[in-house]
Amino acid sequence: MNASHILKSQPLPQPKIVLPTDALGEPQGPKKRLAAITTAYYKYSHADDIITKFIEGYGMVGGVHQPHCEVVSLHVEQFVDSDIGHGMAVKYNIPLFDSPAEALALGGKELAVDGVILVGEHGEFPINEKGQKEYPRRRLFEEIVKIFRASGRSAPVFNDKHLAYAWDDATWMYQQAKQLGFPLMAGSSVPVAWRLPPLAFKDGIELDDALSVYYAPGHIEDGVDYASYHTLETLQAFVEHRQGGETGVRTVQLLEGDAAWQAADDGLWSPQLLAAALKTVPSASNTASDAATLQSEDPNPVVILVEYSDGFRAGAYLTRRFFEDEFCFAAKVKDVEQPVATLCYMIKPQRDHFSFLCNHIEVMFRTGKPSLPVERTYLVGGILAAAADSRFEGQSRIETPHLASLGYTPSVERAF
Repeated sequence: MNASHILKSQPLPQPKIVLPTDALGEPQGPKKRLAAITTAYYKYSHADDIITKFIEGYGMVGGVHQPHCEVVSLHVEQFVDSDIGHGMAVKYNIPLFDSPAEALALGGKELAVDGVILVGEHGEFPINEKGQKEYPRRRLFEEIVKIFRASGRSAPVFNDKHLAYAWDDATWMYQQAKQLGFPLMAGSSVPVAWRLPPLAFKDGIELDDALSVYYAPGHIEDGVDYASYHTLETLQAFVEHRQGGETGVRTVQLLEGDAAWQAADDGLWSPQLLAAALKTVPSASNTASDAATLQSEDPNPVVILVEYSDGFRAGAYLTRRFFEDEFCFAAKVKDVEQPVATLCYMIKPQRDHFSFLCNHIEVMFRTGKPSLPVERTYLVGGILAAAADSRFEGQSRIETPHLASLGYTPSVERAF
């Protein structure tokens, strides 16, 4: 019997998923007590995707993970018709408070929890002239910080998605965490979702170009806030590993329709990368690769061009046509002939991609150290705000000196 026959007759090894919490060992001591603050809480809302998982546990790689944390208080800003927050509070005997401050103090005057989950997503809030939904994340964060200051101590905070729609608000929030010295983590589930095929860049990779892609017809019409954040965050989670590390962003420009395709003709973004990214999406894998056909099939995309301080250029492409509700990414690696690409797989309907995010959040609550850099979210929020300005100002190119030196060290996130 030769070696090749032996190998063929043996069962193939199964991939092992190493979770961020696996590195912590067996939990020690009592569970971390959490206050959960949210704007709305209904089935498949982000509150359900995150807070419910910390209450009930969550599916993870064929099993159920029970966080070494417990939600001990809840505040919900708006009780919509489909609300489940009240029912969850009753079912699990969680006190429901009228304000974030009361939730953090458990009805008292001082901080009485070990961590805070802030989900300022969903609910009825105004959309301003720039197409930004004015979620009250800063106001809720202010109430959290007020309790920290009154108590003379603080606790780790996780903020879902970007810190705030307005750059000044995001900066205030970021600076409060620095001044008071509490761990702050933010962002979404997309960067830590399954990647098919697997793709993870090592620090120092030499990239020539990169493009992230998302299907968002309704969100394009409503404004750039929701869809563009996820698409830009997907981009940033890859390109932050490029040679020299993250250095910040020099300019941002949002283009639509003919202007977006003219930018492709001018070499400002790559239809080749768009085609490569689309081939990772099963429903779009047969899409033609040439620029003319791509344009004819999707004549009115939104493209956000990002020029980094080190000269690197990349883009985020929002399509109305090619596929539904998926995120994908492609890049041109130096001296590699063909682009590399991957699909960030959203597991539906159970939405287990949020499980990986919750696992990272748990690491922060248990260790006091964010496992994902808040600076990524801070930078992406700044790019997003500049993109809204660009669209509002007639698709003009926006200089971003406030982002130009916002560098940071990326983390390792290999749970996919």
